[in-house]
Amino acid sequence: MYYRSTRNRNIEISAAQAIARGLSGDGGLFVPERFPRVSLDAVSAMEKASYVQRAAYIMSLFLTDFSHDEVKECVSGAYTQKKFPGKSPAPLSRLGSSVYFLELWHGPTCAFKDMALQILPRFLTKSLKKISSGREALILTATSGDTGKAALEGFRDVPGTHIMVFYPCDGVSEMQKRQMCTQEGGNLAVCAVKGNFDDTQTGVKHIFNAPEAVKAVYENGMMFSSANSINWGRLLPQIVYYFSAYCDIAASGGVKAGEPVNIAVPTGNFGDILAAYYAKKMGLPVKKLICASNSNNVLTDFLKTGIYDRNRQFYETISPSMDILVSSNLERLLFDLTDGDDRKVSSWMRGLSRTGSYDASKYLDRVKELFWGAYCDDAETKQEIRRVYEKYHYLCDTHTAVASAVYGKYAAETGDSATPAIVVSTANPYKFPSDVLDAVTGGRHAAVSGFEAVRVLSEMTGTPVPEPIAELEDKPVRFGTVWGKQADGRFQRLGKLRCPPQKKLDGSRQGHRHGCHCRRRVMGDEA
Repeated sequence: MYYRSTRNRNIEISAAQAIARGLSGDGGLFVPERFPRVSLDAVSAMEKASYVQRAAYIMSLFLTDFSHDEVKECVSGAYTQKKFPGKSPAPLSRLGSSVYFLELWHGPTCAFKDMALQILPRFLTKSLKKISSGREALILTATSGDTGKAALEGFRDVPGTHIMVFYPCDGVSEMQKRQMCTQEGGNLAVCAVKGNFDDTQTGVKHIFNAPEAVKAVYENGMMFSSANSINWGRLLPQIVYYFSAYCDIAASGGVKAGEPVNIAVPTGNFGDILAAYYAKKMGLPVKKLICASNSNNVLTDFLKTGIYDRNRQFYETISPSMDILVSSNLERLLFDLTDGDDRKVSSWMRGLSRTGSYDASKYLDRVKELFWGAYCDDAETKQEIRRVYEKYHYLCDTHTAVASAVYGKYAAETGDSATPAIVVSTANPYKFPSDVLDAVTGGRHAAVSGFEAVRVLSEMTGTPVPEPIAELEDKPVRFGTVWGKQADGRFQRLGKLRCPPQKKLDGSRQGHRHGCHCRRRVMGDEA
């Protein structure tokens, strides 16, 4: 199977080349030339299979230049019991009669990004050998929160790879920031960027496309790649868990083979819901794809009008991983909706770059046939966290709550509450303890933050603190440099992050930690 660029369909490269490059040289995203069909018989056969077996089957359909044994080796190494404790890497929790929360946060960083970023390094290293580049990969990644830590953990000390993660310094949660800034490994660097995620992403794209940067990397025996969902090797594993969830629901008697489900996804960069759309294209019985946004509702407006316009106020919300106004993966959907019209897609992307908007309303009927979109603000998000906890004694994070609340709006507006629904749960609630605690208690603990919030939330709800969160408390801070994006798109060094004292899980006070950048720089740890 070959892969084409969304901005030049004449480009045809192998899966290994697409994974190694990440982004096409013309700025486009790689998409498969076709989507293989998975029959209902095949879906039924997967009901009794393990997650690893399901993943190997689905991924092999797209990785035709990988042997079955190579794919199986990658899958088996990624989804181990040690990394994903429990019966499945992606288990379901049933809430009520027909709503299933798909928990994608049982991996090493407590976020759904682990599902893809534990296997991407394995795909990438094999891809580099297949294309015989003789080069190491320099991976640049912009993150709105969870991708950063998951990518750092996935690529930590992987031979032949180096990774740099850029994040908006005030646009991630306290726990997400600490996860990244304490990351261990000798082949990585973390950079805070003054601005929002879109500023961060634009700066990283500038590096990718800067001739002097490409030349310098090449002369040092490396090549650029990406761990964002613009990389097909990152997007492909996300298709798997939608098939797996459907199989689990069918196995439990929640649906009969061929009966449809609805899927509600908290959406920022459009990658996770795009994977659900691709699963539907492959034959998964999906009735409606429900796109859930927070107050940064650019996608909601697009799904209702066909006009994409990022020229609007940017909001910093309690669901920071969704604080995005430029959804990169929407480009792949546009390519599909236009039957591969690369010239039209290129024109739209140029318009987005120049004016911040484009008009795709010609395809609105098709969009509405597939998707339903709505948003909720922070107050509604907190209300949903509290509702779910009080009704089901189930603790969900701020992003999952957005998806749950929007699904409720969908069911109320359409009357379609009988169709089984998969609500994608993207992060463990302890990654956002302050806001979850504030929501559950109705504002009684609004001022509690950090590890004190973790302690209070655990004691009050009787839920365990995941080990990857608990162990952060005593880890030294390694990365603290702040960069700013200049008018030409380049990054400029501005200074250091501040590290405020906070209460520990045991109730004692801890000030500046060993290695904290407020005191000194740890030699060799900065980019």
